[in-house]
Amino acid sequence: MDAIALTRQLVDIESITGNEAEVSEFLFHELSRLGYRCEKMAVENNRSNVYAVSPEEPRPNVVFSTHMDTVPPFIPSSEDETRIHGRGSCDAKGIIAAQIAAAEHLRGEEIYVGLLFVVGEERDSLGAKIANDYAAREFSGNHEPDNRKSSRSRRYLVNGEPTENRIALASKGSLRAEVTASGRMAHSAYPELGESAIDKLIPALARLREMPLPSDPEIGPCTLNIGLIEGGRAPNVIPDYAHADLVYRLIGPTAKLREEIVKTAGEDVKVEFPLELPFMRLGKVDGLPTMIAAFTTDIPRLTNWGEPLLIGPGSIHVAHTESEFIEKAQLAEAIALYSRIAKRLVQA
Repeated sequence: MDAIALTRQLVDIESITGNEAEVSEFLFHELSRLGYRCEKMAVENNRSNVYAVSPEEPRPNVVFSTHMDTVPPFIPSSEDETRIHGRGSCDAKGIIAAQIAAAEHLRGEEIYVGLLFVVGEERDSLGAKIANDYAAREFSGNHEPDNRKSSRSRRYLVNGEPTENRIALASKGSLRAEVTASGRMAHSAYPELGESAIDKLIPALARLREMPLPSDPEIGPCTLNIGLIEGGRAPNVIPDYAHADLVYRLIGPTAKLREEIVKTAGEDVKVEFPLELPFMRLGKVDGLPTMIAAFTTDIPRLTNWGEPLLIGPGSIHVAHTESEFIEKAQLAEAIALYSRIAKRLVQA
């Protein structure tokens, strides 16, 4: 299998979160053509996850997984002597290609792994949630003969994200906070007749930026990003609404952190927490270099798929940028690494 060509084919299919239908259809047909038993897991509208297994092993205890969606904007593929460029080249379409190539290599040695490609990782992990519900139904043990349950009792999920082919010992969590201020509109020439929501939001955000955050000597600090600010009606109108979306990268439990965020933001604003993906410690493979992932993955939403490992080619530092790329050498190395890891897990 030509993993470079497959990566470029995938990158050239626009699949910004919410628009994954075409890439999931492509993967469904490509994997079916290769002889896998494929199914689509409906997520919402025309969005679907893709799950593929070899006919020889319909219930593999090792599954390779990553996501099909990308952040905007769409950037078509290109390549030079050493790199493949384009949106999703490292996050995570090159990883998809490497995982399929590794699965094909393993099939040649009569070792069979599953392939799970999900939608929505870049927004809300909805595809992972649907996949987890699927696993809860399918892997409960009720569908397997008694003499096979023991051999299938230990499952593994090898999740792919750009870690430069290093095993992640842990992955930071993600806590999204929405800070909203309300006011009263008035003509800007008479500010005393109105109540500015923006004037409430700005100091609340300033306090949150100065709020001390926890740190861990191994994992690093909890961090804050104020990613979106919106509000107001027009330059000559006292604003009655202002809103900000924040993301905290987590290194542990959030109960105390949530309390501190609400207290620090103050009574002039409303704070809500629409999404949390927890901090996780992950499995390792002896002999492979390690790292700590400061980013969040689908792993917390895929708990029913088995013990998680996190590794993949590419650098997270170029993901989500206009110059995203993946090194061809790392792509080839990842194929060998995924194969090596699967062999070791199958024998565990």
